[in-house]
Amino acid sequence: MTARLLAGLAAAALLPALLALLPVLHLAPNRLVTGAPVMASDALGAWLWPVVALAALGPALLVAGQGRASAALAGLACLAALALLLLGLGAGAADLIAGKPPATRARLASGAWIGLIMLAGVAALTAGRARLPGAGFTAAAAVAAVLAGLWCSGSLDALSLAVELRIRSDSLGTAFRDHLALTFGALGLAACVTGGLALWRRGRGTVELVVSGVQVVPAVALLGGLVAAISALLAAAPALRGYGISALGSGPALLGIAAYLLLPLWRGQEAARRATDPDTLDAGRALGLTAGQILTTIRLPLGAPLFVGGLRVAVVQALGLATLGALVGAGGLGTLVFDGMAQFAPDLILLGALPIIVLALAAEGTLGSLEAALRRRWPR
Repeated sequence: MTARLLAGLAAAALLPALLALLPVLHLAPNRLVTGAPVMASDALGAWLWPVVALAALGPALLVAGQGRASAALAGLACLAALALLLLGLGAGAADLIAGKPPATRARLASGAWIGLIMLAGVAALTAGRARLPGAGFTAAAAVAAVLAGLWCSGSLDALSLAVELRIRSDSLGTAFRDHLALTFGALGLAACVTGGLALWRRGRGTVELVVSGVQVVPAVALLGGLVAAISALLAAAPALRGYGISALGSGPALLGIAAYLLLPLWRGQEAARRATDPDTLDAGRALGLTAGQILTTIRLPLGAPLFVGGLRVAVVQALGLATLGALVGAGGLGTLVFDGMAQFAPDLILLGALPIIVLALAAEGTLGSLEAALRRRWPR
């Protein structure tokens, strides 16, 4: 056997082994306790063997097969295994909580999470191997379509995460909007500051030192310091309260998040500025190009990919840091995360954390694709 075939067989055997060794559900009397582990054989029932067969077939086709058709079939097998695994988990959870008190919860366990992540990851890999347009987005859309279909059909209603989602649907929507407002508000504030600092040509070294130094300060400490500073300011000038200034809420959160975004935006901006060397500019002027033409035909093509790279880092960083806004009363998805931590409720933590992860991955993928497209459009 070749090494390639051995790797395919090992990959094909990995998920069945995990399903045999790890629990896929935890049955608990309420949302605050871990509960008793439930193995795949008990939770999935008749769904187990179709899941195992398709989960083994997908990696085997991907590694041992050749060409786009084999990769496409592998992806379909993994998506089918993902759908059947979710169906089995939903049906198993419904059977486990049937006849139990309303507070009973059937929570996804480590085996289920690892299996779902593996199947989604292999599906993304097959999309790339099949050379589908926008492979990552195509795979993500396919997985999202499977989840949406199962959710709309009610197949997942018995799972604890779905129960938490139904209970908190209104607050989740508000938290999502607040999170985006914090993210893009801080991003806009940081962009204005870095744009203004760019005009201070002699102080670029000082600016670099200051914005780099901010990164050394722990985020929680910075937010706490801002709350204390604004409280002292309001104590000295109470009239400021009439202008809506408060020591808690979105104000300190926006300032704190924006402070951390200064470094990636500043470095992206500086890299874009330095991408055009003086000789190139002199050549453009010698050809009779106006300042506007130099901007659109030289500076922008050379600097845009570098600036988008800095923006990509800043957006992903902002989405993560906005979680901490909940600590100072600014709302956002961090509210659900910290409520879950305070109540020892893992599903509530996931309800806040999963949208943040999805947003960060979507931002990374979108801006990364834009950066790559700009580099292809204007190679240096």
